[in-house]
Amino acid sequence: MGRKIDAEHLVGSGEIAERLGARRASHVHWWWKNDDAFPQPIAVLGGGSGRKTYVWYWPDVQRWARKRGKIT
Repeated sequence: MGRKIDAEHLVGSGEIAERLGARRASHVHWWWKNDDAFPQPIAVLGGGSGRKTYVWYWPDVQRWARKRGKIT
C-alpha cells in the first residue's frame, strides 16, 4: 500500500508556481526536470491523446522550497 496523504495538500504546477512566486507553471516543470531533489509527482492524470496533469504533495514541495531558500 502507498503512503497516506491528505488530499487537501494536493497541488498542480500552477498552484506551486503561485505559492513560490514563480511567474509561470513551466518553472515548476523546469525545477522538476533539472533539480534531482525536486519531489516527484505523486500522480499523473490524463494522458492518452490529451495533456497530462501532474499532481504533487505540497508538504514535499514545501520541504524542497525551504531547502532551496524559495520560502521561509
